[in-house]
Amino acid sequence: MLVSLGLPVDRAGDPALLTAEGIATVAQAAEAAGFGAVFVTDHPAPDRRWLASGGHPTLDPFVALSFAAAATTTLRVHTNLLVLGYRNPVLTAKSVASLDGLSGGRTIIGVGAGYLETEFLALGADPTIRGDLADEALEVMVTAWRAEPFSYSGRHFTASDTVVAPAPLQRPHPPLWVGGNSVAAMRRAVRHGEAWSPMPSPRGSEAALGTPALPDIGAFATAVRRLQDLSNAAGRPEPPGVVAIPRCLSSTWGEKWIPHQALDEMAALQEAGATAFVVNLPGENIAGFCEELERFRSSVLVKLLG
Repeated sequence: MLVSLGLPVDRAGDPALLTAEGIATVAQAAEAAGFGAVFVTDHPAPDRRWLASGGHPTLDPFVALSFAAAATTTLRVHTNLLVLGYRNPVLTAKSVASLDGLSGGRTIIGVGAGYLETEFLALGADPTIRGDLADEALEVMVTAWRAEPFSYSGRHFTASDTVVAPAPLQRPHPPLWVGGNSVAAMRRAVRHGEAWSPMPSPRGSEAALGTPALPDIGAFATAVRRLQDLSNAAGRPEPPGVVAIPRCLSSTWGEKWIPHQALDEMAALQEAGATAFVVNLPGENIAGFCEELERFRSSVLVKLLG
């Protein structure tokens, strides 16, 4: 049961959180506490309105995670989620392979189709075809990670006798955790992923987030059964794992959380099919975040991991 913890590089309370020393301190504390991974989000060019309404800036995921990897020895580093349409997939494949090699094979690549229209446009990408971009990007990346010459001619990407080398250390490639609540996202996970990584979202959020709502554990359990049906229909021997985000640990900015409620929710999600977790903890500075990290370790993590 792997638990991935969000690095606190998405808040402005303490500038030290955005330094190499700050990332190292938090990553080392997470490793010592027993977390399996740390993650960062992917928002290279959000608009001012989104930031003012609850969005967050963050560091480049590959740069931030390389510092976390360099400061640790066993902790995995996790993109959660890398938006596939924001980058040329050959460049993404190169970045992933580089991070995986330099981290000693500790990379988990969470990917998604994305939703923030203004960010797509700022990056020269078309938000109306984000699903197509994600599908083709995964095909290109998985092929590129063979580190052999390949050619590809799709609707959005083209490569001719292209080589992306060196290959990732993990073979055939780092685990792909495919995000999104839609059936299309589930199909991507069945085709390419080690795991499916949905996010909790209330009813009424569909238009803003560009994905179906997942408001409660009942809806989560129903979605897991749908994933299993799709996997069986595709002839996959084992369905993808399922990465759950507990609602009580899904936000980052100072919210209070109650240990027994977190443990109960995570146990219920595990019963419904979760095989890994993604969590955020509050804390506006390094000391405060590390206090919350220790609180989570002693009251939840040791019990969850047995």
